[in-house]
Amino acid sequence: MAAPEEHDSPTEAPQPAVQEEETKTFKDLGVTDVLCEACDQLGWTKPTKIQIEAIPLALQGRDIIGLAETGSGKTGAFALPILNALLETPQRLFALVLTPTRELAFQISEQFEALGSSIGVQSAVIVGGIDSMSQSLALAKKPHVIIATPGRLIDHLENTKGFNLRALKYLVMDEADRILNMDFETEVDKILKVIPRDRKTFLFSATMTKKVQKLQRAALKNPVKCAVSSKYQTVEKLQQYYLFIPSKFKDTYLVYILNELAGNSFMIFCSTCNNTQRTALLLRNLGFTAIPLHGQMSQSKRLGSLNKFKAKARSILLATDVASRGLDIPHVDVVVNFDIPTHSKDYIHRVGRTARAGRSGKAITFVTQYDVELFQRIEHLIGKKLPVFPTQDDEVMMLTERVTEAQRFARMELRENGEKKKRVREDTGDNDDTEGAMGVRNKVAGGKMKKRKGR
Repeated sequence: MAAPEEHDSPTEAPQPAVQEEETKTFKDLGVTDVLCEACDQLGWTKPTKIQIEAIPLALQGRDIIGLAETGSGKTGAFALPILNALLETPQRLFALVLTPTRELAFQISEQFEALGSSIGVQSAVIVGGIDSMSQSLALAKKPHVIIATPGRLIDHLENTKGFNLRALKYLVMDEADRILNMDFETEVDKILKVIPRDRKTFLFSATMTKKVQKLQRAALKNPVKCAVSSKYQTVEKLQQYYLFIPSKFKDTYLVYILNELAGNSFMIFCSTCNNTQRTALLLRNLGFTAIPLHGQMSQSKRLGSLNKFKAKARSILLATDVASRGLDIPHVDVVVNFDIPTHSKDYIHRVGRTARAGRSGKAITFVTQYDVELFQRIEHLIGKKLPVFPTQDDEVMMLTERVTEAQRFARMELRENGEKKKRVREDTGDNDDTEGAMGVRNKVAGGKMKKRKGR
């Protein structure tokens, strides 16, 4: 990794004694008054466990490894110390937050802006899928905080004139395990090489993996470990169920559950972009207000979907694992694992979208004849045997006919959409006539590969 010689052996500092009883307010943790007021306005009355442990240490200027399950207030645990330090020594390009997904980057940025609104903090979100010119302009204004996905940040470091991170004081890696799992290792290495050695580093992760330990050795100096949950946990207020069903009736059972629990908001996780799209079309045909969110949608559509769901204009969000990490949508009542996650750790993140910040929620996992082993792994990981979700099988079978018809429509729509896309590669906003022309030309020439080269 980047700079091992300087910090060969990270001494693990002793676990701080947590006086949870006395320390109840942010002020007691050492956060300045201005930020305490900002917390009050956001409705953060008392700090969460990870905040109680991490904030005082961060304010002392220590490097931190924070291990905490999703929905435990990790963002506050690094945002408050950074803003606190920024107040003491105001400086541009002060902190960099690396996140694995674009949506998470926007969400963290919202929290920074909300907490720092009274002190005029400016942040920039640097992620893929958005025009880099406008991002270069935002960087030229030298914001205080940059929230970025690694790939696009490297792009700017290499190509945007006058942009560097030599003055950086804080580096945060949120969901570090996921950043490394998405094979951003080389990017993270490059970033570590171009930022100052003498900086504070916070590494937050819900799960500690070997890769994260390797990163810790390279990037952190004498870190303190703040672990709120050492074993993989799901929140207590979460009711978890499973359904054992033949895979050909999955759609029918999904529709049955949506009818049974009508009036709640749902997040349904599928394994592929294609299946997400198909199921969304299927549910729309049956009159449900469902919207998809997956990696093949353009960034503006992804944010549009999220905002519609957040604003409660839609009650069902169908997503791939893009949305399983860190997204804080307060009103998700039910998470449905339509396709069982292949990595059992992803299960924890998916069901962590509901029952957040002390609310209760349900999670229902569909287990088909092919998923039994994966399901047993999940049960083993969380150390619980899950109960069966009660269903009336005869009622479910009454839906079969309507669902089969909707499946047929959904398949037709998918096919039509696919052909449309082939005909006109989605125009990216500018020079669309040439895009269209290119699509036709490539169609005549035939073959997808040529089209990609042409773009």
